[in-house]
Amino acid sequence: MNRDELQQLSKDELIEFCLKLQSNSSRPRKTSRTSSLPPSTDKKAKRANAKPGGAKPGHAPHFRAPSDSPEKIIDHRPEACSGCGAAFDEHSPSKVVSQSDFIDIPPIQPFTEQHRRLACTCSHCGEQTKAPLPDVAKGSPFGPGIASLALYLKSFQFCSYQRLQSLFQDVFGLKISQGGIMNLLKRSSQAFTQKYDVIVERLRGARAVACDETGMRIEGCNGQQWVFIAKDAVVHCADFTRKAEVIDTMMAGHVPEFWLSDRYAGQQNKGKQHQTCLAHLARDVARVLEVGDEKLGLSLKLWLGDVFGLAGRIRELAQSTIKAKVRKMEQRIDQILSWQGTCVETAKVVRKFRKARDQLLVFVKAPDLVQATNNDCERHLRTPVIMRKVTNGFRAKWAADADCKVRTVIDTAKLAGKSPHQTIYAILAA
Repeated sequence: MNRDELQQLSKDELIEFCLKLQSNSSRPRKTSRTSSLPPSTDKKAKRANAKPGGAKPGHAPHFRAPSDSPEKIIDHRPEACSGCGAAFDEHSPSKVVSQSDFIDIPPIQPFTEQHRRLACTCSHCGEQTKAPLPDVAKGSPFGPGIASLALYLKSFQFCSYQRLQSLFQDVFGLKISQGGIMNLLKRSSQAFTQKYDVIVERLRGARAVACDETGMRIEGCNGQQWVFIAKDAVVHCADFTRKAEVIDTMMAGHVPEFWLSDRYAGQQNKGKQHQTCLAHLARDVARVLEVGDEKLGLSLKLWLGDVFGLAGRIRELAQSTIKAKVRKMEQRIDQILSWQGTCVETAKVVRKFRKARDQLLVFVKAPDLVQATNNDCERHLRTPVIMRKVTNGFRAKWAADADCKVRTVIDTAKLAGKSPHQTIYAILAA
């Protein structure tokens, strides 16, 4: 509003305008605790108020347990008796009184196997015959050990191409260009396509699916990384859009019985029943407690606390107890949402709760399949988000797709307790 527009306002309108400005300027800024903003946007606490590092008072000490399968055992015997001085030999009776492990990694160096193609000249006709081209000459000179290590370090330890090049040179004495590493990763990711397709088909038959998305950079443009989680499948997907068509393409017409997500419009009506992520609503309630109707905010906070308590103990409770608790919770939330007030911030949150009224307690119908929050999806997105902060995203779409295929296979294997590096090596060595 410029000077001329302000001069045309009446006294009452100027007072109202100033009060509105004062209210907005004194309102606390949103944080990751009171909104869906990521923790990286929060202002860091001053060092004087920060928590001290190290073990906290009362923390029980932990020590490394001796190895059950050491590669080498060295026994240390006393030379003579401390009482009479009699000498001990290797046949003297003894027992183990303590064990101490010394652990080290032997020098690491590449193993080079050179294949020479020979040509032989026939002694009868003089014809020269060359040996068939060996398989190792038709592809990459680097084996699955190098490829799996490069893929693991790039995807899960956040090493850029430059850092990978330095690591292979400094630690392993292996010279490899950044372009060679890129080609190695590109070829290696193709080995995950078949398992990726199998996991996607498994997702398309799931009874319950949780979904979330986060921003990413692809080819210098804004894109989205999607994650879909079922009981036995975790699928990552990269796309340039956040529209619902990504979900439609991934699910290929399958409508699961339960769908879990936040309140984003593109996530709605994707399952027969929808569970809204209550953790997102809890952050909105924290915002109300800061700048809105404190009484209503406290009522919503206490209600969500009881819901989270039910979600944590639901497998221990009898069905009759669960039904009684749910009935009381529904009566309470209906009473809370009957609120009529003038606070703008509070009204926004109340509208969110009202729109999601039928999606708040769906998890009680299938506690083994549906959770009250979408935190699992956020955990699976956290690692790739950190990787992109270190490596600054993907320069090509194929790299984003390849990373999603690898993460899909690895995160699904983790559900069965398998190691990421061992899973990668097993696939590339097959």
